[in-house]
Amino acid sequence: MVSASVIFTTYNSPDWLEKVLWGFSCQTIKPSEIIVADDGSNDSTRQRLDDLRDATGLNIVHVWHPDNGFQKTLILNRAILKANGDYLIFTDGDCIPRADFYATHMAHAQRGFFLSGGYFKLPMTASQAISRDDILSQRCFNVNWLCAHGLQRSYKTAKLTATGWQQKLCNALTPTGATWNGHNASGWKADIVAANGFDQRMQYGGEDRELGERLRNAGIRARQLRYSAVVLHLDHARGYVSKAAREFNDQVRQETRKLRRTRTDFGLNAVDNSFQGAKE
Repeated sequence: MVSASVIFTTYNSPDWLEKVLWGFSCQTIKPSEIIVADDGSNDSTRQRLDDLRDATGLNIVHVWHPDNGFQKTLILNRAILKANGDYLIFTDGDCIPRADFYATHMAHAQRGFFLSGGYFKLPMTASQAISRDDILSQRCFNVNWLCAHGLQRSYKTAKLTATGWQQKLCNALTPTGATWNGHNASGWKADIVAANGFDQRMQYGGEDRELGERLRNAGIRARQLRYSAVVLHLDHARGYVSKAAREFNDQVRQETRKLRRTRTDFGLNAVDNSFQGAKE
């Protein structure tokens, strides 16, 4: 049986983090390891995780480094090095997984591929309204419930309502490409290590997708799970958005495509191996 680790990032958002972990507590197949890649949160996050380990029964590994600005790609690389799984499933600390999220990724895991899932954005009213019981009962994935809490109904709700052959059809017909999305993607650890992980120079704005482009250059194909593996994206402010950072990230991605790069020089090899980042 393939061993798998779930990895997601967080930063000073313990309330959203708690909702995500309750989502993982009610998976149809329980993850054997969840690594919280913490980009420098204060001690309230550690305390919340200590409480949630007991409450959820999940095997939660807290990988942390000091706050030094937006270093998401660095903390993700630290988490990759810490992960015990042969297969790695990535999401974010503001994304509640549907109960079949883990099982769906594992059912579609195949050598030579990475998987590209989707997310469903919520307004702040719905994000705040979701409780532990709403997650455990899965009613927070019900369109009518969400609309009663501020969601505007649109064609996008098909991500939540599609089942069976509808999911397969929507995955096949969606114009959105199967890219490496940090909020919902998975792949083999060996492939990710061969690509040298995430490029640690990159800031917010497409920083996740560049890894997928290197995987593609190495011959790893992408499979679309946009309508099958679903997470609810909780609303939040984005004070770290920078036009300069986006432009730099775009430049790196263009070079990766042009030069057909399969590795970065600024990835796992650049992580300070003497740093003891795990807070068990």
